Amino acid sequence: MGEVTVYVDSLEGPDREAVRRVFDRARALVPEAEEGRGYGMPALRYRGKPLLAVHAAKGHLGIYPFSPEAVEAVASDLEGFSLSKGTIRFSAEQPVPDEVLDRLVEARRAQIDGG
Repeated sequence: MGEVTVYVDSLEGPDREAVRRVFDRARALVPEAEEGRGYGMPALRYRGKPLLAVHAAKGHLGIYPFSPEAVEAVASDLEGFSLSKGTIRFSAEQPVPDEVLDRLVEARRAQIDGG
């Protein structure tokens, strides 16, 4: 088992399913992604670079695409979510919409592909 799988399995209840959903969508869009680490977090890696991490923190879940530009690319569609330069905070009760999540992953993949 990889680091992402072990991490997701360590979570409980709705948080586990919410985190698994994000990783599953990312894997569907970037099937070549491999489990590993990025900035100390379990993450999917693509072409040797961190693609996306999802981590449970006290009071929220966070998506980390390792790219302020990727967050910027979808920020206008995330009204009501807490954002920072490299993080999208969400909850099991308020997940990131699928189409926005897909665009985030695609933006990060394109960034890695571009160099």
